[in-house]
Amino acid sequence: MLLGEILNVALGALRANKLRSFLTMLGIVIGVGAVIAMISIGNGAQKQVEERLQALGTTLLTIRGGQQRGAGGFAGADRARITFDDVNALVDSGKYIVAVQPSLTRNLAVQFGSKNANPSITGTTANYLEVRKAKMSLGQFFTTADDIGRRRVAVVGSEVLTDLELDSPDAIVGQFVRIGGIQFEVIGALEPRGQDAGASNRSIYIPLQTAKYRTHGQGQPINEIHILAASEDEVPLAWAEAQRILRRMHKLRPDRPDDFQITNQSEFLTAAAENRKTFTYLLAGIAGVSLVVGGIGIMNIMLVSVTERTREIGVRKALGATRSNIMLQFLIEAIVLCLAGGLLGILAGGGGAVAMARQMNTPTAISVNSILLAFLFSAGVGLLFGVWPARRAAALDPIQALRYE
Repeated sequence: MLLGEILNVALGALRANKLRSFLTMLGIVIGVGAVIAMISIGNGAQKQVEERLQALGTTLLTIRGGQQRGAGGFAGADRARITFDDVNALVDSGKYIVAVQPSLTRNLAVQFGSKNANPSITGTTANYLEVRKAKMSLGQFFTTADDIGRRRVAVVGSEVLTDLELDSPDAIVGQFVRIGGIQFEVIGALEPRGQDAGASNRSIYIPLQTAKYRTHGQGQPINEIHILAASEDEVPLAWAEAQRILRRMHKLRPDRPDDFQITNQSEFLTAAAENRKTFTYLLAGIAGVSLVVGGIGIMNIMLVSVTERTREIGVRKALGATRSNIMLQFLIEAIVLCLAGGLLGILAGGGGAVAMARQMNTPTAISVNSILLAFLFSAGVGLLFGVWPARRAAALDPIQALRYE
């Protein structure tokens, strides 16, 4: 038998039982589709984490007040404070710290015309854009001179516009708002930031000295300090330096724990990325089980097909078909079923990934590698689970096969 003839015979057998062929490869369709959908969603989540890391900056460290340990353990009343003296010490003594950006935050009533809101009002320094990787949507950020002069100027976050029922920054930039009853000129608006920016989108930023002496009060401690290291390699050095400076400022003995916390935001995102990757592999593994189940279904149907076509096999052998011809015919049938199921599964998986991304509002990234992996795996399943039925068909005795009813 020529290869073309063997192929025609195999495809003809599949066409003769269209419904059975479709139901047989349905397990492969579901398995391949599930694998591609899960991997695509996992890749999309990984890509989102990488984008957030890039947006936040991997050299950013955050310092917050911790809790002091007393005889009875940690107590809220003993919560240590970050002060302006700490900020000045970091600025003056930090060798590996290239920028220091403190934040003094408090919720205050904001009035713009007849609209009212209650966003967080953050007093900070003029280097906010540099340290926090933020960008202006309109206008400009306040300067160091504005901070020193305690000017009443403000920059609004993107969600403040929504709270004040404004369609665009043009409606408020250049206008005046009242913050805690004090009039401020809005000189700029920030571009929206990602989910990991926390409440920064729903904040109004004013100069630090203005906040200290006009709105927040001189007794309020610094909520947090963001510091920048020169490079990723110097992050541990900047961390150790900030820890040393703050321990000295807080007069902590060597046997006492830190009464402050230093964190690197990239560590949390990296840990989240690892968790998502593990979860993706778990889901892909579960989806892969359905591929194996689909392969077992194909083997079962091919064994039934061998039994049904015993007389046909006998006739072909009597007409000169060799064992290899018969085996190749049934292998082709099994592989065609898996490849057809793989193609449908790729379409189903891609569509399912896009649909799930839209429904759950999560990103997705369909990679060529996942498509090739699923497609080749489906072909391998067809080959693996088609060998036994093919060998069984090829081993039939032609005389006994012709007598089979």
